[in-house]
Amino acid sequence: MEANDLHVYNTLTRQKEPFVTVVPGKVGIYLCGPTVYKPSHLGHMVGPVIFDTVKRYLSYLGYEVTFVVNITDIDDKLIVEAAKQNTTVPELAERITKDYVKNLEILNVTGVDHLPRATHHVDAIIQMIKVLVDKGFAYPAAGDVYFDVTKDEDYGKLCHRDPEQMEAGARIEVSDRKRNPGDFALWKGAKPGEPFWESPWGKGRPGWHIECSAMSMKLLGTTLDIHGGGLDLQFPHHENELAQSESFNGEPFVHYWMHNGLMKTGTEKMSKSKGNEIVVSELLKRHHPETLRFFLLSTHYRRPIDFSEERLEEVRRALDGFYRFFERFERITKKSFFELQAPTARRPIPPNEPAAEFVAEVVGLWEKFLEHMDDDFNTGGAIGILFELLTALNRFADANHLEEGKGSEADLRAFQRGVLILKELSQILGVFHKPAATKEAGDDKLLGGLIQLLIDVRADARKNKNFALSDQIRKRLGELGVTLEDRTAGSIWRIEN
Repeated sequence: MEANDLHVYNTLTRQKEPFVTVVPGKVGIYLCGPTVYKPSHLGHMVGPVIFDTVKRYLSYLGYEVTFVVNITDIDDKLIVEAAKQNTTVPELAERITKDYVKNLEILNVTGVDHLPRATHHVDAIIQMIKVLVDKGFAYPAAGDVYFDVTKDEDYGKLCHRDPEQMEAGARIEVSDRKRNPGDFALWKGAKPGEPFWESPWGKGRPGWHIECSAMSMKLLGTTLDIHGGGLDLQFPHHENELAQSESFNGEPFVHYWMHNGLMKTGTEKMSKSKGNEIVVSELLKRHHPETLRFFLLSTHYRRPIDFSEERLEEVRRALDGFYRFFERFERITKKSFFELQAPTARRPIPPNEPAAEFVAEVVGLWEKFLEHMDDDFNTGGAIGILFELLTALNRFADANHLEEGKGSEADLRAFQRGVLILKELSQILGVFHKPAATKEAGDDKLLGGLIQLLIDVRADARKNKNFALSDQIRKRLGELGVTLEDRTAGSIWRIEN
């Protein structure tokens, strides 16, 4: 199991390392989820889509994967927003969590095994803080409890900086109760009217960082295989998680720290605080979910993602090539691409079949796809291979006149073999799992009938060499968003979104 070619970039060591798990054959992934006080924006989908794909690939390699995404449902931001909306923190958190989960489902993020909420783990958090206080790593101060960063000899190792460098311009709370400016809250005393839990230090609530440590270790053990999150969480959140977790248990906290690049609009990070977020539910009114998922996977996960409507439109047009091919495959084979049962595990593929040259080309592309995924989950490179595979399949169908029914049985088998590999690889990326919603004749019989009538009139015009009328019909339909494709068996049409 551990002898595969997968290498993963580790933020802690700043290099790619061979992938070796804590327990052979098993992988635990923890991803920092949202603070649920406002509806999900597209930036919130980056991590889940990426690490859902990571899980899909690790499962394909044969690992048993447990994927955890936390929900921060108690925080200063929640308290402030609940007051603004004249509601309670639990009601607001529940409503926004439902929005988040719904968006994950729409984007085909199916791999999350646990979605723990901070408020459900307060007892474990309190126990962890007690141990840190008893060990001398933390200290109570007027109802709060702080972690003393000077007691952790290697504090700052994730960011590769000393504590004084990290404090400059960072998200560090100011308090005269701290011994050191960089100390961070494990427990916050409750102010009047705020939600609270009883604790040895008085009424209060957990600090942000301790929540993730307690939840991740409870669900995945003291050492995690992979801890993911946005690059903006590296400090202070992940640095503080690392410090308090290793001080608590005396063991390495994470094998591989994976940080994804951030969603940007222009030159700025997309965030609620900057007010430049693109709310997912609104975006889905204009774009198909598969377009968004494909867009998020089109670059390497460690690179920033530049959002623009123009870029989404480019992705949509590119995906149309696949959708047209799936229609073509059904015309050739009378089978639905979406119902194909493709392999779900990596295995050798011998290219010794009919149409050996074509099959060898397809198998070579399959190998290149996996090489990209083995190289730190390079989905951008893998997607490039999908387009090469699409081109090869279309070229083979054209060369052997498969759509006209002129190809041999051997050619047809080779073609179906290649399409099955396309299905296999698309499953890893979580795309093409069901037909994209299209406006076809079945959706509107009147519309379909009228368009087919025009197509028939155009066919008669071409037969009578009235090419001016034929071209005019094509042009006018195109202006209305209807695209025609002329084929031997007749013309087909689609409405472009």
